[in-house]
Amino acid sequence: MRPSFKLHLRLALSLAVLVGGVAFGAEPGPAPIPARLEWWAEARFGMFIHWGPVSLKETEISWSRANTNTNCPNRGEIPAEVYDNLYRRFDPTNFDAAAWVSLAQAAGVKYMVLTAKHADGFLLWDSKVDDYNIMHSPFHRDVCGELARAAHAAGMRLGWYFSPMDWRDPDCRSPHNDRFVRKMQAELTELLTRYGRIDLLWFDCDGRQAPWDQARTYALVKKLQPGIIINNRLDMGTDDNPGLARNLHQPGDYFTPEQWVGGYDDQNPWESCMTISRRGQWAWGGHSDGVKTFSQLLEMVVRCAGGDGNVLLNVGPMPTGEIAPEQAARLREIGAWMAQYSQSVYGTRGGPFKPGDYGVSTRKGKTIYLHLTEPSGVLKLPPLPAKVVACRLLTGGQAEVSQSAADLTVSLQPAGRVPQDTIVEMELDRSALDIPAMEVPEPVSLALHAKATASNVYQGEAEFAADKAVDGRDDTRWATDTGVHSAWLELDLGRPQTFSRARLRQAYGEQQRVRRFALEAWTNGQWEAFYHGQDLGERLVAKFPAVTAQRVRLLITEATDGPTIWEFELFGDR
Repeated sequence: MRPSFKLHLRLALSLAVLVGGVAFGAEPGPAPIPARLEWWAEARFGMFIHWGPVSLKETEISWSRANTNTNCPNRGEIPAEVYDNLYRRFDPTNFDAAAWVSLAQAAGVKYMVLTAKHADGFLLWDSKVDDYNIMHSPFHRDVCGELARAAHAAGMRLGWYFSPMDWRDPDCRSPHNDRFVRKMQAELTELLTRYGRIDLLWFDCDGRQAPWDQARTYALVKKLQPGIIINNRLDMGTDDNPGLARNLHQPGDYFTPEQWVGGYDDQNPWESCMTISRRGQWAWGGHSDGVKTFSQLLEMVVRCAGGDGNVLLNVGPMPTGEIAPEQAARLREIGAWMAQYSQSVYGTRGGPFKPGDYGVSTRKGKTIYLHLTEPSGVLKLPPLPAKVVACRLLTGGQAEVSQSAADLTVSLQPAGRVPQDTIVEMELDRSALDIPAMEVPEPVSLALHAKATASNVYQGEAEFAADKAVDGRDDTRWATDTGVHSAWLELDLGRPQTFSRARLRQAYGEQQRVRRFALEAWTNGQWEAFYHGQDLGERLVAKFPAVTAQRVRLLITEATDGPTIWEFELFGDR
């Protein structure tokens, strides 16, 4: 994707230029990155690794274990006596730490985070604190130690995922919780003293209270690894959401949206943890689990960077110790793209244009990169309080740029439009980092406030009725009952409308539920499909030849459980 460019400038800027309706300077630009976090913020792209004996079962790590502690939330399908003895058969003889690191480098990844201990309590290092560890498996090798040596040798930044809770330990959250916490802190001491520099510690939470002696635990971590970065989950309790900036408790360094791309925030560091698994599973789910498409993964990387955040993309190695060929292939595809266009991701800040229907923007020094994920012929953006002095279309082809006091217009020739990501690079006469982030006006959905009906509504409650999927709000949704595996949502647009794009968003926490679906129009007395899809995900933009209809419906033919839709939108050509 990239070379030369025709630039046409029409400048009529004045000192009175307004940014999004607010005088320039009324809002701050991006907040400075603390020195300790600079490497992490510049990296933008990390690799998460969820692995352990549970990979033998191809089920989810920890959550698939049956409950033995009523103070813990897991209610898995694998009996505890079976789950807890999987380690006796865990012998990943093809594990090669250097190969993992090499694959991460090929993917363009800048840091790796391994689940040294998940909530099932199994430890991937040679622990003297708890015998439930990798050294008592047939493998009998210290995975954490080998990965640390390989990462340090390659110059790869390394972090540990560490679950403060242990659902296997009866002391956890019991009257003897103080005893459990001492053990937990002893485990942390091992992890943070044996393996040289550890760059990052990724605590987790499970929605229950957090009785982990947080003050002393933080102090211990900082004492053992003074330069370490810590996420925000150690303090998470029953009323907290780890994906929200308001839950960035000190001394947590960044907040952590899970399985959704965080909203634009250039004041608080954040990182979305996402899965490469097609079904959204963290641990190895078998070859039938599948992988997300290259386009889906690229959108994660680009949209996180454009929102001024990082993406931590998870892989789940096989029981053999290898990363599955289908996962490795996708990672290499991302790496090939990054090798060509990394300047628009690494070391950038999000903005100055906030993410929207058009795509996202990133900035570095005096340069702005427009990532146009849905390129059209003409794109109008809010006016810049700076002069564009040069630009080029990294995808190749031709484009025209013009500026006025009212807007900045980018016009692309058909040959210059790349559906996955068309990148426009613009150089300004001043630092792009001084410009406050601006909202980009989005087209109004043709389905906004349409008459909506559905085959099922959760417990018949108005709060989850069909019309909540077309009310234009980000805090309401249409939801169906538990146990529903197929459903439909019908819209009456009031009169025939012509549209060629649909945007669908699933609610947080239910992004993986819709597996197969179709979009249909009522034509000639019957429903006719004009789009088929699968794995709806957090956000889907469907494109198709123009359709003219008054009645449209989303037909969900396969769902894991109770599908729920945040918003269903229709748009014409832009």
